[in-house]
Amino acid sequence: MEKSEKKILVVDDIKINRLALRELFTQQYDVLEAANGREALALIGEYRERIAAILLDLIMPEMDGFGVLRSMNASGDINFVPVILITGETGDDETLRGYSLGVSDVVTKPFNAEIVYRRVSNVIDLYAHKNDIEAKLTESREKLAEQDLRLKRANRFLIDALATTVEFRNFESGEHVKRMSNITKILLTMMNDEYGFPKELVETIADASMLHDIGKIAMPDSVLLKPGALTKEEFEVMKTHPLQGCSILESLDYVPDKEYYDYCYDICRHHHERWNGKGYPDGIAGDEISIWAQAASLADVYDALTSNRVYKKAYTHDEAVTMILHGDCGVFNPHLMERFQETAPSLPGWIADMTRKRV
Repeated sequence: MEKSEKKILVVDDIKINRLALRELFTQQYDVLEAANGREALALIGEYRERIAAILLDLIMPEMDGFGVLRSMNASGDINFVPVILITGETGDDETLRGYSLGVSDVVTKPFNAEIVYRRVSNVIDLYAHKNDIEAKLTESREKLAEQDLRLKRANRFLIDALATTVEFRNFESGEHVKRMSNITKILLTMMNDEYGFPKELVETIADASMLHDIGKIAMPDSVLLKPGALTKEEFEVMKTHPLQGCSILESLDYVPDKEYYDYCYDICRHHHERWNGKGYPDGIAGDEISIWAQAASLADVYDALTSNRVYKKAYTHDEAVTMILHGDCGVFNPHLMERFQETAPSLPGWIADMTRKRV
């Protein structure tokens, strides 16, 4: 019989009992011995990943078997190393207590050597099989996580490319959508106490916000690139870009992530709605507008004010904040405005830092 690289740990304060158990397993395993619970824990700490099973007595000096089990539960070792109680205590209370602490089997003294060998071998095989399955599941989860990360990076690249294409058509660098996405993330994070957004969801919404102006690709140059103020008729054309963007999104034949698509659609359609109902295209008001569309809307306004456009020069940060707070750019959610005002002093630095990290 080929000897295993694994070890059996026998824990018993009576030497003759340890010798009897050693004889059962010595041909297949190296056998470690401990005379009490403290010695057992020291050997578990030293040989943890190489122990195939622990044969544990209950009644011992210094630390009994239950003490060993409690320690193994605290460290998590009980999940990876099977423990077989070999004890003269035959009461149901002790047996049930042992099982409640994670033992795999209970053998009472005096024992039949062949039966003990078979039962211990079966438990070792079951644990080895369980640990192998768990290792494969962990490997599969890691591979799936890696694939998910690669997919997210690919999606981010495509989103950046598409959003930047729209920006370039507007004679802009493409940085607006990135800054606007970062500001959206900052605002939603600031409101996390009220809404409890998981970090992953904030990232998803921030990415979705980059496609808010995709409908501008359908705007005529005479409107989109006009260097001066738009006429009433031209502004009515410009006001159609949220619905144009929604039409583009609706035309997509394949949507791999419906949740992400829904955020894209909602922000695209409603980023020009206003708290008092005087926005467009639907004229909805208050909490009819999703909080993520509200955050994206405010982020869009702030970055538009602080950026050069064909029709205007950039305002300073302080000027832009004052205009927003005074209602010069429409009415926003008062609670969102409070968070914006709290954030405003640090906003330029945070945006610059997040943009550098994004690049």
